[in-house]
Amino acid sequence: MTGAAAAGGGYASRSPGGVRVDHGVTSGTFSLDGGTWEVENNVWVLGDDEECIVVDAPHDAAAILQVVDGRRLVAVLCTHAHDDHITAVADLVSATGAPAYLHPDDEMLWERVSLEPPSAPLADGQTMSVGDVELHVLHTPGHSPGSCCFLVPALGVVFTGDTLFQGGPGATGRSFSDFDTIVESITDRLLTLPDETVVLTGHGDPTSIGAERPHRREWLDRGH
Repeated sequence: MTGAAAAGGGYASRSPGGVRVDHGVTSGTFSLDGGTWEVENNVWVLGDDEECIVVDAPHDAAAILQVVDGRRLVAVLCTHAHDDHITAVADLVSATGAPAYLHPDDEMLWERVSLEPPSAPLADGQTMSVGDVELHVLHTPGHSPGSCCFLVPALGVVFTGDTLFQGGPGATGRSFSDFDTIVESITDRLLTLPDETVVLTGHGDPTSIGAERPHRREWLDRGH
């Protein structure tokens, strides 16, 4: 397992109050349907110098805490409950006392990893505040039934987990996933955002809505 190294606010402009996005990467495994794969996950931390929100908690709580860097953790938001995105949630919650949020439609995946339920549910349209910005919850099923994206209009960023990547939709060839559903979610909830919106993904490099929108027909043609 590699540690997560903090990076500056290179993925979004800072808000007037100093809210930025910090980034790190952790390594571990993803297991589902009898298979196990080595993966690297992005760690995204949204906040100012005093408080922050962590988007997903993959593999290594100590490494994630390096990116948090002593700030008050307001919440851990789970884009979905595949094990590579939530294995460090319990340790992160224990270390900080922050609540962990998950959409209820992914509880069947969560229960494969943790005996303790999430602290609170996520709901479409829900908003949260950190520093001087608001984060909006978008329910975007398809990769999993409870997959969610988190839009921060003030910074022009959306955290998409495994729903949208550079190059198209996340995988749908496994249990609890559906290709038509993920394309509908991306079309209706994400491709309607401004072109310049930066897409911060669960794995790999960022992209933008403007870069991905023209390729929707290609995704449909190739299928899952």
